[in-house]
Amino acid sequence: MKRIQSHKGVVGTIVVNSEGIPIKTTMDNTTTVQYAGLISQLSDKARSVVRDLDPTNDLTFLRIRSRKHEIMVAPDKEFILIVIQNPTE
Repeated sequence: MKRIQSHKGVVGTIVVNSEGIPIKTTMDNTTTVQYAGLISQLSDKARSVVRDLDPTNDLTFLRIRSRKHEIMVAPDKEFILIVIQNPTE
């Protein structure tokens, strides 16, 4: 977590369990809860889309870019790692 957080432009990191509950974070509570809930839902939907297209395949990484931030999501069986980065820095 410290190594990821030290990269240039990283705003925050969040580790979420399989239920969408944040376990570890470097951000404030309200932002963490909002990101955790929405990203875990999006990750589940993206995983189901990948499996619908090819049942032998699975989602390994998800990258979302907006004007302000870039959100990188690494889903696993038990946890989801979310990294929010400022792409302009």
